[in-house]
Amino acid sequence: MSFRTVVITKQSRISYKNRFLVVKQDMDEKYIHLSEIDTIIVDSISVSISAYLLKELSENKINIIFCDDKHNPFGELKSFYSRHNSSKKILEQSKWTNEKKESLWMKIVQNKIANQAIVLNKMKKENYDLVRSYISEVKAGDKTNREGHAAKVYFNSLFGKSFVRNSGDSINAALNYGYAILLSTINKEVINNGYLTQLGIHHKNEFNEFNLSCDLMEPFRMIIDSFVYYNQGRDFDTSYKLDIVNIFNSKYKYSGKNYVLKDLLKLYVKNTLDCMEKGTEYKEFIIYEG
Repeated sequence: MSFRTVVITKQSRISYKNRFLVVKQDMDEKYIHLSEIDTIIVDSISVSISAYLLKELSENKINIIFCDDKHNPFGELKSFYSRHNSSKKILEQSKWTNEKKESLWMKIVQNKIANQAIVLNKMKKENYDLVRSYISEVKAGDKTNREGHAAKVYFNSLFGKSFVRNSGDSINAALNYGYAILLSTINKEVINNGYLTQLGIHHKNEFNEFNLSCDLMEPFRMIIDSFVYYNQGRDFDTSYKLDIVNIFNSKYKYSGKNYVLKDLLKLYVKNTLDCMEKGTEYKEFIIYEG
């Protein structure tokens, strides 16, 4: 099973040779077998990549994320055909009923709010009970937007009342970096299961290519939030980013067992999509470390 995340931060040439990723920097060459790699993050615009390597990464379902000149993730490589019956899965996805989607979204929002309350309680923050009270108020489709109300209270309690999401400060930069990697990881699993990331359960933005993945990632955002909370005083530099990447190697509980977060996300995505396709029970993720 693949387990390594490779982060490339310097001017390099990366290519393919005999089932190995080859990273060449000046006179130094490093070889990493493709079977060990889960994700590659290219955190430099001074990296050249061979087309043959891109083909092999796609065929081996290895995620590759590209960062811009400000070192923020901006894109990823996705294969067109990651599953033999993608056409069947996409047709089924297009027939998901509003009733099923609204029911599942209610459970996802309840799961997300529960994790927000757990984080606030762990950090002994005020408004823990208020956030938790929103869980019972969530209705099918979350038509009264309990998610939004809970999020406002949650972020103000966590980072202070002056905190504004996406305001461009270092806290938001770290949050967005972690969320981008989380989103990319879930994109990979959605595609591997044969579905389109564009067709969401609740998210429906025509300019968002990842509506479904945005739906599925919601209960996991608190993992990133917690890490950023405990690292607020740090400069958002390469070391910080590597530590965020390493979050995905941490262990958490899911369905009574401990899993590395990457593997847990794989199970969660499969189980949650099965809720829509097969009517199976939604298995929530509660943010307790393994």
